[in-house]
Amino acid sequence: MKTRIPLLLATAGALALTACAPQDQYGNTATAPGQGMNRAQQGAIAGAVVGGILGATRDKDKNGQGKDAIKGAIVGAAVGGVGGAILDQQQKALQQSLNNPNIRVVNNGNHLSVIMPESTLFATDSAAVGAQGQNDLYTIARNLTQYPNSTIQVVGHTDSTGSAAYNQDLSERRARSVAGILTAGGVASNRVSTTGRGASQPIASNDTAAGRAQNRRVEILIIPTR
Repeated sequence: MKTRIPLLLATAGALALTACAPQDQYGNTATAPGQGMNRAQQGAIAGAVVGGILGATRDKDKNGQGKDAIKGAIVGAAVGGVGGAILDQQQKALQQSLNNPNIRVVNNGNHLSVIMPESTLFATDSAAVGAQGQNDLYTIARNLTQYPNSTIQVVGHTDSTGSAAYNQDLSERRARSVAGILTAGGVASNRVSTTGRGASQPIASNDTAAGRAQNRRVEILIIPTR
């Protein structure tokens, strides 16, 4: 039976890779087998793979018949399916509540990314959030309080204009400003962390005005804790 366990896990792994269609940096899902599966289904398959691997390696009953692998796969599938369904629900709720078409909510499978361009939040070279941006952030904060089982990472990004030191400082100050409004909106401060990436993680070319505008952004990463 020992040879069957690796075969079982290899098959499950192949199914998981087939089910989880990749996304590009703009949140667009690439064409791939299994593309029609929702996040709950993808999470269930991924959970089954992880659970099966853990069960097979532990083999607590020492029977070598793969029963622990099967048990682990079942438990993993249940946990992964629930987690994927919750992310689907939260993404849908966010998209319905936000009235700003410039804000994108991307479901990455294991976390959500709320991508807010500079134009929705700040004036040029400023870290003070404008009135409309504050309204959007309070809307996001209400969603985060309704889905409390997650940690929040607020990440500031800039374009490459100016010095690296200036861009790093600006990205950090902008992340802190956004995080401050989220906590003012009711999100527990121990759930929220901030970081600035400066110009180090562009999502478009800095050679054009349109590309630089895309790079100037704040991303709110919503990462489930269970």
